[in-house]
Amino acid sequence: MQVINDIPEFRKDPLVVLLLGIITCGLYLIYWNLKVSKVFNALAGHEVLSPVVAVFAGCIWPVNMYFFFIVGREGFPRLYEYLQEEPKDQSILLMILGFFFPMVAAMIVQAEINKLYR
Repeated sequence: MQVINDIPEFRKDPLVVLLLGIITCGLYLIYWNLKVSKVFNALAGHEVLSPVVAVFAGCIWPVNMYFFFIVGREGFPRLYEYLQEEPKDQSILLMILGFFFPMVAAMIVQAEINKLYR
C-alpha cells in the first residue's frame, strides 16, 4: 500500500467495490471498511473510525449504519477540507443506504476517496 502525504492509498473503482461485495456476499466489505477507516483516520489525524467498528460494520447491520453515518459526518468533512472543496453533509443518505444497500453506500464513499489520488 502506497502512502501519499501520510494518507494510505486505497484507490478502487466503485464498480469493483460493488461487484466484489456481491460476489463475496458482503465479506469484501469487511476488508473495505478496514481500509477506508485507515484513510479517514489519517485524514483526521486521529481515530475517527476504530478497526473494531469497521469489522463489526461488515457483520452487523446497525453498526454498518453507524459506520456510514460517521463516514458522512466526520470523514467527509476532513476529505473535503483536504481537497479544498465545499463540504456537503451526506451522513443521513449514507446511513440509510448503509442499512438497505451497503454496497451502494460503499460505492459513493469510494468515489469520494478516489478524488484524493487524482
